Amino acid sequence: MAAPVALIQGASRGLGLAFCKHILENKPPAAVIATCRNPDGAAALRDLAGDHPGRLTVLQLDVNREDDIRGAAARVKESFSRLDLIVNSSAMLHPTGKGETSLRDVTAQGIISTLTTNTVGPLVMAKYFAPLLQKGGGGFGQQATEKAKQHSGIIVNISAKVGSIGDNALGGWYSYRMSKAALNMATRNLSIELGRSRPKVVCVSLHPGTVNTDLSRPYHRNVPQNKLFSTELSVNCLMSIIDTLNMEKTGKAYSWDGTELPW
Repeated sequence: MAAPVALIQGASRGLGLAFCKHILENKPPAAVIATCRNPDGAAALRDLAGDHPGRLTVLQLDVNREDDIRGAAARVKESFSRLDLIVNSSAMLHPTGKGETSLRDVTAQGIISTLTTNTVGPLVMAKYFAPLLQKGGGGFGQQATEKAKQHSGIIVNISAKVGSIGDNALGGWYSYRMSKAALNMATRNLSIELGRSRPKVVCVSLHPGTVNTDLSRPYHRNVPQNKLFSTELSVNCLMSIIDTLNMEKTGKAYSWDGTELPW
């Protein structure tokens, strides 16, 4: 059986980089395709490639540019012919780096920019990479015993608890909340369409917890110490969920601890 192939979108830092490290260190002989906007500036990825010769491929991809996504999909098809896992991990809180605390902070351009990165990008990724996931060998997740419930590949969209409409009691962060709520709808839609395909693709949204990254850094002072996760801890938890995914779990959102999140 061929080695599994995972693609991590937004892999130059933060959660994306931690996903690359985890798979390379814990899932041999899996191959990892790491995408980022500027591979020449991704020193951490270059170092990681040196630590795992022949197993890490770095591709240029700006998730805001459909031409980049289309071109990357063509290169992956040519080099690997299939995929078993995609993790869409790049995200922005807001172009200013701070979420809107009230309606007076909202701007049309801020909303558009946040939605483009957090929602449109992952959906367009699915458009071009789903055919490769349908050719996957189910190298990630838990294969069901019934053939009809087996899957070929997995799409993981990194979402956020604040994107849950049912859980929203505080308001604020208009752009970010809206973008993640819309991403959850995209995940749900994808799970229905790709759940009808032959073979099937599992699609889920995952909440990583509050992670020590550039995105959350302005708000660390408000987070209890035991609730601020390292990227390594968060990815360990998320990979534990990914390892259990099957078609019975598709179309849902899960928190880092495996509990299901309300839409």
